[in-house]
Amino acid sequence: MRATRTKQTGAALLTALLSVALIASLAGTALWQQWRLTEVEGSERARLQAEWVLLGALDWGRLILREDARQGGEDHLAEPWALPLKDARLGSFLAADKTVRADALLTESFLAGRIEDLQGRLNVRNLVEGKEVSADDLRMFEQLFDILGLPQPELRQLSLGLLDALQAPSPAAPTASFVPQRVEQLEWLGLSAGSLQKLRPFIAWLPERSTVNLNTASAEVLSACATELPLVQAQRMVEARRLRHWRTLDEVNRDAGGKQVFAKGTNRLAFNSRYFQISGQLRQADHVLQAQALVRREGLNTRLVWRDLLALPPEDLAVLR
Repeated sequence: MRATRTKQTGAALLTALLSVALIASLAGTALWQQWRLTEVEGSERARLQAEWVLLGALDWGRLILREDARQGGEDHLAEPWALPLKDARLGSFLAADKTVRADALLTESFLAGRIEDLQGRLNVRNLVEGKEVSADDLRMFEQLFDILGLPQPELRQLSLGLLDALQAPSPAAPTASFVPQRVEQLEWLGLSAGSLQKLRPFIAWLPERSTVNLNTASAEVLSACATELPLVQAQRMVEARRLRHWRTLDEVNRDAGGKQVFAKGTNRLAFNSRYFQISGQLRQADHVLQAQALVRREGLNTRLVWRDLLALPPEDLAVLR
């Protein structure tokens, strides 16, 4: 009887220990799941807040462009819209409004942004005019390719590929799907990745033919748009433009040394712009969220053409820093 009682006591003790272990395991699992749900919810809330902040920054940029249009005059790089917003602590903006409540992570984030005039670049869409390749615009691109040391066969392939894509009989045609909507998609038409990387600061893809704003164009673009304008002289013109922006082609030619390097009466050069790209970046502790938008300004209206949101992985954050 004593041996039987001892065995029963041992079994009861073992059962109790197993029950405690099972309960502890279930409790630990429930606690871990609760913690995971809390972390996921917090991360999702922070992401949504970051997206709304960036969307607000894009709308802020549109407001700046609208106020610039209200002032009138030429578009140039000395205007408020051309001043970039460097990394600024978001908490300094939120502190100005006592009604805004945000997570500590968001207040410790850094916001940066800029507005770029895309008509200060060569518009790839201009390569095709009507049902043929535009000779005048092709000449500009040829000169830009020469300045950057890029192969001319790629330009011919790009222009012919764009012509074929734009001449699709209907939107349902197979080639219509290959019409690019972004500069990054020009590789579809035969432009190599290396050439695209060099061209990126000097070209744009706009949904229609457009003029080049000489007040915001780089020295490379100025040289490409002119006839017999060396890059060195174009760089001097850019330096002179910082002191006083241009209003007429006579002023441009005067800074070019008095030579008529920019033809009068052309419909490819201007001093105002309609297409702008607004970029914003919100940097937090472990990731970066970027936003870009292309807007078209018509009078006091700034219409959104497209908008992209991009979350950079943590490994890319070290490169940005």
